[in-house]
Amino acid sequence: MLSRTLLAACLAAAPFAAWAGTHDILIGIDEKITYDANGQVNGPPGKDALVVMDITNPAHPKIRASLPLMNSLLGPPTNLQITPDGKLGLLANSVVMNQDGGAWKVAPDDKLFVVDLTANPPKLADTISVGKQPSGLAISRKGDLVLIANRAGKSVSVLSIQGGVVKVVGEVPMATDAAAVAITPDGKRAFVCLNLVNKIGVLTIDGTKVTYDKAQDIPAALNPYNIDVTPDGKYAIASNTGAGTNNGDAEVVIEATGPHPHVIDLMSPGNGPEGFAIAPDGKWAVAPLLLGTGAKKSDWFFTKNGSAALISIGAGGKLKLVNSLPLGALPEGIAFSPNSEYVYIGNYLDRNLQVFRIAGGKLVDTGVKLALPGQPASMRGTAH
Repeated sequence: MLSRTLLAACLAAAPFAAWAGTHDILIGIDEKITYDANGQVNGPPGKDALVVMDITNPAHPKIRASLPLMNSLLGPPTNLQITPDGKLGLLANSVVMNQDGGAWKVAPDDKLFVVDLTANPPKLADTISVGKQPSGLAISRKGDLVLIANRAGKSVSVLSIQGGVVKVVGEVPMATDAAAVAITPDGKRAFVCLNLVNKIGVLTIDGTKVTYDKAQDIPAALNPYNIDVTPDGKYAIASNTGAGTNNGDAEVVIEATGPHPHVIDLMSPGNGPEGFAIAPDGKWAVAPLLLGTGAKKSDWFFTKNGSAALISIGAGGKLKLVNSLPLGALPEGIAFSPNSEYVYIGNYLDRNLQVFRIAGGKLVDTGVKLALPGQPASMRGTAH
């Protein structure tokens, strides 16, 4: 029989354990890379973090934990995600900084951090070695499979999740950089951004067996950098950043079902859509646009601030730009609330997070800004 003190403690912990992470958003903080008038500046490691943000009250998020874990801006802002049951958070670190004389140089990392979100506060549960420069990460809707796109490794790492244990079970060679990956809701297929060759790779999934057929590669626009799949599994949408041209940026819609997935539409939301996410209800997508916020101040396309573009997803996967609102400097990470009503976007150089709401068919700025303990390089919530 439980003592009265122990019983009270169990009851107090029960509500937290019941929803542990399903009301959380993960934010990867990178304190190594900054920008000055001449562009990117590399600095020493040691102050990166993984922030766990509680959105139980979606209009007023709050930070419930910050773990000292490495994270990097150099990779798509999709290098982290929460399992569908909310119990585990995964964070892949793309690069490390090595000192070379008085300078700091970038080198690929291979670390995946597994965080126990049921703990109060959340804690690091495991560290796993995966492919080189792990960038985009995706967890299946069932929560039993993880795919990680490795840029320097030119591969996709395959991991299983069983009983709360994450384990590497294979690696799929891709022959070129793999920047981001998304798994279809039925768990039978995945799409990989092959950004250097301007194509989308198609993976076939059978349990933990994942295969790649190069013959199914889908030509995309320039530099596919981010990708997501609609909740009904009908369409994959690849966000392309124009490969530095600043005028070839596009969202490419792929018909994701059938034996031969293919492009069916293309639209441009604006310049620099590195961040991109589809709402859980499948009606909307939002792209934080860099515009020119990461450029040298002397570049003709430099801008101080970015913007958030709301995109409607209509019949046949048709995309339409609805409206855009101002963001801060170098906006990267984005996440939706579980009910698709609220949108959270991190401004890297401003070290804060803005809260938006979709109301009346438009994106609305709530005016809420949350100061963060560092520069938000990536952001994501629960896999859906």
